[in-house]
Amino acid sequence: MPAPPAAARSDCARVPRLRRRPIAALALAWRRMAWLLAALWIAAAAGLPAARAQTAAEPVRFGILPLGGAFESRNDWEPLLADMGRAIGRPVTVLSVTSYEALDQAIQRGEVDIAFLSGRMALDAVTLRQMRVLAQVTRHDGLPGYRALLLVREGGPLPSLEALLAEPERWRLARGEPRSVSGYIVPQLQLFLPNRVTMERFRSEIVGTHQATALAVANGDADVATNNTADFERFRLQFPTEARRLRAIWESDLIPHAQIVMRNGYPAALRGQVQAFLVGYGKAPGARGDAQRAVLKSLHDLAGFLPADNSSLVPAARLAHQLARQNAMTSQWVSEEARQARLQRLDATFAEQMAALRDDGR
Repeated sequence: MPAPPAAARSDCARVPRLRRRPIAALALAWRRMAWLLAALWIAAAAGLPAARAQTAAEPVRFGILPLGGAFESRNDWEPLLADMGRAIGRPVTVLSVTSYEALDQAIQRGEVDIAFLSGRMALDAVTLRQMRVLAQVTRHDGLPGYRALLLVREGGPLPSLEALLAEPERWRLARGEPRSVSGYIVPQLQLFLPNRVTMERFRSEIVGTHQATALAVANGDADVATNNTADFERFRLQFPTEARRLRAIWESDLIPHAQIVMRNGYPAALRGQVQAFLVGYGKAPGARGDAQRAVLKSLHDLAGFLPADNSSLVPAARLAHQLARQNAMTSQWVSEEARQARLQRLDATFAEQMAALRDDGR
């Protein structure tokens, strides 16, 4: 058989090479992909412990009720929170704000994991913000609570409680925010509303912390201020000159102490660690216990913490319900039917709250 022409031979010779090149390239690509996947898997596996450690070390954010100044509150709490961080194996950061409203908004935005709150704010945190009570503070006086006060200037223009109630329009009031139990809720419930005195009747209002309201009266910027026994004791230590200018003309029944609350989303084991730390804080013997007790004393003369659950908020729920009913009874309505409808809604909400608080669901 005659040999094919040169051109044909050249074409025939190239055919095998054209088929081999894609196969070789594909094999090489697969090998490179396998090496890359192996490297990525090794890197990911090596990073898992670090990622887990990072998750475990995420900070817990502690919100502080603004009882004095924000900076002062932060400084007072930081030693205890540093000890808490070491006990639970997580850093604890501090959120100290200037108002009840600011703290409530931070809780709503999910920026607070644990918080020190008084009755009404703790109640809202548990019933509306998916938190639960872990502990309740105790004080050295051994009482189960504290009392709201009305303060006036010694030798000032307002002579008595009777004069205040007789002509509220003459006097300048310094009070707490509406969520403040002793600065607003209890004075309204136990004094002003029963005497048909509303906050709007006063000549003027200053709204602030207990420290700010006491200073307002001491410095002549207000005639009367709401306050409480615990904060006024602290005020005497910090501002002795101003405190000597003040006297109390009214005090309330006992108000339960504040609570520590924590988000439900945290594991029960971590919540248990936090509770155990709080309950044991200041109870150790020796130098360590002495240092912790000194920290507690700087925190409004606290003696420590007792274990507590949501049922400890039942008194706060009763106070809030009573105040809401008083407001409904003294407000103007288009009809008596509208008033009764409002009262029925308040009673239904209160019944739901009580059932939820007593059924803690731990």
